[in-house]
Amino acid sequence: MGLKAGIVGLPNVGKSTLFNAITKKNALAANYPFATIEPNVGVVELPDERMTFLKDMYQPKSFVPTSFEFIDIAGLVAGASKGEGLGNKFLSHIREVDAICEVVRCFDNSNITHVAGKVDPVRDVDIINIELMLADLEVVDNRINKIGKKAELSADKEVKAESILLKKLKDALENEMALRNLDLDEEELKKVKSYNLLTIKPIIYVANVTEEDLIKGTNFYVEKLQEYVHDDVIVMCAKIESELADLTESEKLEFLNELGIKKSGLDSLIKKTYRKLGLETFFTAGSDEVRAWTFVRGEKAPKCAGIIHSDIERGFIRAEVMSFEDLKALGSEKKVQEAGKLRIEGKEYVMQDGDIVYFRFNV
Repeated sequence: MGLKAGIVGLPNVGKSTLFNAITKKNALAANYPFATIEPNVGVVELPDERMTFLKDMYQPKSFVPTSFEFIDIAGLVAGASKGEGLGNKFLSHIREVDAICEVVRCFDNSNITHVAGKVDPVRDVDIINIELMLADLEVVDNRINKIGKKAELSADKEVKAESILLKKLKDALENEMALRNLDLDEEELKKVKSYNLLTIKPIIYVANVTEEDLIKGTNFYVEKLQEYVHDDVIVMCAKIESELADLTESEKLEFLNELGIKKSGLDSLIKKTYRKLGLETFFTAGSDEVRAWTFVRGEKAPKCAGIIHSDIERGFIRAEVMSFEDLKALGSEKKVQEAGKLRIEGKEYVMQDGDIVYFRFNV
């Protein structure tokens, strides 16, 4: 699965510094608006201790962890939906991502310009939310105008259902409700996704703080942000994360321990993005290759087989499955089998996070 997460925020909130840390790339991080005009793209691995265990156990020739793209999108400003600050171009980049990571400045620093004059995380979130809603409203209005008369005159049930759905979307957006918060059934959600709207995408808020506030775990601005968005906020210091990116894994752990921090904010961000998208991981493992495969929670075995290759889905016979936890506890595939923990599953089996699977198929 080609997964993409877009990093957005107002100018000068720490987006590019965070992106540099995520991808270990040298994206331009400058103290002026629109330093990032074309989006920077980098591939990041999903931190997963299970892959390290499997690699050590199988010593494979090839090792392929789960990965997805983070895209650093230039700072949005008020009026972006109308083209302010090259806004339309930036908004088009956001349409291509699966999830949005919104970086919010939660620190004071007179040496770093704030585009609105002073730090206010609630106002900053509002500015971006409203611009995304206005952009979505334009798409919805255009679609209404396109099918409006047809919906009135046609007896086509699908056209009429779409017209009702569009009115529902329009009402929500005009009342400043992000579409991800709208109650939509499965069919409506499928249709809405085809419009490639912005506010239907999952969003993760990242509070960028100073090193001192990171050690404390919060500050006044973070608390205001958490209260306003009614969601978990990932608290991190982009500057520290950029320093961590240059260290080896052991040096990184030592540095975090010295700061009294359990894990990197980036690891939390990557994992939460994965969860927000409703994604899980199954593994294929052997001496030739250990590989992580991403699937959508609730998918059945044949669909997951198709992630590897369409022929495997088409000719699916069965799946031989063991859980990672059983393999780890018992120490080998042979012992898993002897303990009766190796399962034979059919077409109705719902794959579970951490399944290690071998698919049998015939084409």
